[in-house]
Amino acid sequence: HHRYFQSEDDLRAERVGEPHGQTKGDADREPFGNRKCVHFEAGLTGVGKTGIGTALLIHAITAGHRGRFITFPELIDNFNKSIAAHNEDRILRYFARFECLQIDELGYVDIEPAQVGLFFRLMSMRHRTKTTIVTTNLGFQEWGKFLKNQQLTAALLDRLTENAHVINMRNCISIRPKGA
Repeated sequence: HHRYFQSEDDLRAERVGEPHGQTKGDADREPFGNRKCVHFEAGLTGVGKTGIGTALLIHAITAGHRGRFITFPELIDNFNKSIAAHNEDRILRYFARFECLQIDELGYVDIEPAQVGLFFRLMSMRHRTKTTIVTTNLGFQEWGKFLKNQQLTAALLDRLTENAHVINMRNCISIRPKGA
C-alpha cells in the first residue's frame, strides 16, 4: 500500500505518528522505522524533490545506515560500463548492498532495453530488503513510455509502490529564482 503526501507536515506525521507506534525519539534514531520501503518524490523541475530525498538519505546515514546518492544518468552510465565489461551482476550487487539508495532525476535520459532490464533487476533485489529513494519528473502513468516495455513497467511499479511513500509535488511552484 502506498500513501500520498501533500505537505511536509503529512510526511512528518506519517514518519513519527501513531500508526506505527513510534514516538518522535524513535523516528530520530531510526529514520525509516523497521520498514524497508521506497520513497518517491515526483514533480516538476525545481520544486525541491532532490532536497527532500537528500535530507532522508542524510538522516539515514547519520543514524548509522550505509547510504549512497546517484543520479539516474550516472546509474545508467554504470550499467553501460558493466554491460561492456560483462560484469552486470557485480554492479547490481554493489548498488543492492546500500541500506539506503537515492536515485535522483529518473526520467531525464532515454534508456535502452538492456538498461531497463538491469534497473528492474536492481529494484527487485532491493524490494522489501532495503530503502530506496527515487526522485522523478514523471508521473507513474508516464513510466511505460519512458521504459518502453509495458509488462516490465507494470511489474516494476507493482513492486515499487507496494510499500511506498509517494510525495506528489506536481502542483508545487519552483523554488529556483527566476531571471538572475
